Amino acid sequence: MAQTRKIPQRKCIVTNEMKSKKELIRIVRNKDGEVFVDETGKKNGRGAYLSRDITVIEKAEKNNVLNRHLNTQVDASIFDELKQVISGKNNEK
Repeated sequence: MAQTRKIPQRKCIVTNEMKSKKELIRIVRNKDGEVFVDETGKKNGRGAYLSRDITVIEKAEKNNVLNRHLNTQVDASIFDELKQVISGKNNEK
């Protein structure tokens, strides 16, 4: 008897689409206020999810949605890192 596992769904904060966690990138603010890209999806802290799409990342950067979701000032380097992850430059898992 094969058991089908439930795929965890998360919402992209830009498009408001529900997608599987694998299709999204998690950005985390930890209790020290540091913001970073969490490719494992398992780090502690307040998380926000973005679709793995360059236009979504650019829209998030322009509209400051991450600042609102994480209640902090998100550094531009985070967006640069997200763009690199999407374009596959540092996709080591």
